[in-house]
Amino acid sequence: MTDEEVEGRFNAAVGLHRAGRTGEAVSVYREILSVRPGHGHAAYNLGVALRSLGRTREAIDIWSGLAEREPDRVDALLGLSRAYRSLNDDVRSLDFATRAAALRPHSGDAHNLRSNALRSLGRNTEALAALDAAVAAEPGYALAHSNRGHLLSALKRHAEAVESYRAARALEPSLPDLTGALLDQQMRCCDWRDFGVLQEEVRDGVRRGEPVTIPFTFLAHNDDPADQMACVRTHLKGRFPDWPPAVWTGQTYRHDRIRVGYVSSDLRVHAVSQLLVGLLERHDRSRFEIHAYALPPQAEDDMRARVQAACEAFHDVSDLDDAGIAAALRADEIDIAIDLNGFTTHCRPGVFVRRCAPVQINYLGYPGAMGAVAADYILADHTVIPKEESGSYDEKIIRLPFAYQPNDDRRVIADRTPTRAEAGLPDTGFVFCSFNASYKITPPVFDVWMQLLHEVPGSVLWLLGGDAVIETNLRREAVERGVDAARLVFAPKAPLPDHLARHRLADLFLDTLPYNAHTTASDALWAGLPLVTCTGRSFAARVAASLLRATGLPDLVTTSLEDYRDLALALARDPGQLKALKARLAANLPAAPLFDTDRTRRQVETAYEIAWRRRLAGLEPRSFDVPEDA
Repeated sequence: MTDEEVEGRFNAAVGLHRAGRTGEAVSVYREILSVRPGHGHAAYNLGVALRSLGRTREAIDIWSGLAEREPDRVDALLGLSRAYRSLNDDVRSLDFATRAAALRPHSGDAHNLRSNALRSLGRNTEALAALDAAVAAEPGYALAHSNRGHLLSALKRHAEAVESYRAARALEPSLPDLTGALLDQQMRCCDWRDFGVLQEEVRDGVRRGEPVTIPFTFLAHNDDPADQMACVRTHLKGRFPDWPPAVWTGQTYRHDRIRVGYVSSDLRVHAVSQLLVGLLERHDRSRFEIHAYALPPQAEDDMRARVQAACEAFHDVSDLDDAGIAAALRADEIDIAIDLNGFTTHCRPGVFVRRCAPVQINYLGYPGAMGAVAADYILADHTVIPKEESGSYDEKIIRLPFAYQPNDDRRVIADRTPTRAEAGLPDTGFVFCSFNASYKITPPVFDVWMQLLHEVPGSVLWLLGGDAVIETNLRREAVERGVDAARLVFAPKAPLPDHLARHRLADLFLDTLPYNAHTTASDALWAGLPLVTCTGRSFAARVAASLLRATGLPDLVTTSLEDYRDLALALARDPGQLKALKARLAANLPAAPLFDTDRTRRQVETAYEIAWRRRLAGLEPRSFDVPEDA
């Protein structure tokens, strides 16, 4: 074959490749290499084509040979870095990206790939430096700006993340999840520039099926369960364009006890374990064999030790990829796998998309749908998912009779209550408080809070502190609404027993919308502090109502922000009514279903048994209610 004929065949292969006829292009590239083994462009393109077909190992072989023949071939090194990254081999990915960056220091792509690998290896400082190098090398490289935002977000440097995301949007606004990430980071530092505009942009993009946000951050500013389900479907489609093969393929396990596997990254000092640990400790071991699978990050703390002691088998799977974790559950013949993460930080939905167990349940960690491809059931209650919203969930719904949320009735509250002065509170005046995370505070809710401060002279609003940017932004927002910035008081972080004790200094807890207080609501009620909530339509917007009803305080549930404001104002103006309310809460606590850990345990176990019996009978999952007398 002459040189002219080779180039003609190469151009034909490129045409096939661009037309999407990748398999045919592979054949022509191989034909060229059979007569011209040193044709670097054909070799590189063959690797690209093979990888697009999912044949990553073959692509690695091709690019490795090319890099050996042509050590300065940067595109081959970058291809190898990406390929090893896709195989979760970050050490090799980093090596090839570093070699590429050394050969081409002005390649933003090389520095970006280095950063990706470094971040996965836990070397965040170096990862950020690599992204800084990428941006310096190519200021117009939108992906590097976006990834810099992601890394700064993980480092909780939210205001800096905002600026990186804004830079990325100015360059390439259609990058996946970018608009949602920007809005999320602005909410986390209470930077409400363009809040309404961004909120609508994300919602409209979700309704068009565009990957504009991730499911978890969407919950904080959207209250439509159908929108949330649409977001989940788009996210799963983008995350798993080709569904991985199932690990469990219909085998029937015959065990003396039902094997339950709890899978979570939060089996440590975390709100999920804080709620769940009592249930784990009380599981009926005559009927259930309890396993836990700890995802990264690794942790060694008192809560991890307590969870580990509560389980018959505790598996640290932090070194395994999704396929390996799914295989581990299959090897252990887990009957019911419980996903405690959903789409929260460190989540691993790929474990559940691979069908790791006969029954898979979405529970506790994520207040929303995961989709039927990842979960057969979502464990809920009659309040968080009312019957009229059932159609907005792809999973089948198991409704517990009281609250879906378990609680640990052994949670300790410090004996000593700090003084108001020690807590930074004024000596007198009504104390409204809201110890929710900053991203849950929305402008409409903050408007109501400022109205309450206007209407109740001498009152203050007590919030979680610890971040100077958040405090500055909220104080500025207060001043813009005519409220003295000094009337916002920020509580520093404290150990949980001390944090619970300082609730005694507050008069009334004010909830947020559309993402309610969840664990923070249980904290307040357990500490004897009444909470006023406003319900929305979504799961996340109805949790506090569920908890109040399960504590015998349904009269603190409102359905509009106007009613929410009026109820809070009435309680603040009537000390006698508020005192009676606190006395009622104190009287209800010993028998309240919300804090009856063993009752919740019995109901959860009944839910597991019913779901398991349906599977044993060969029946498809279906929604059902757990009876009160479970």
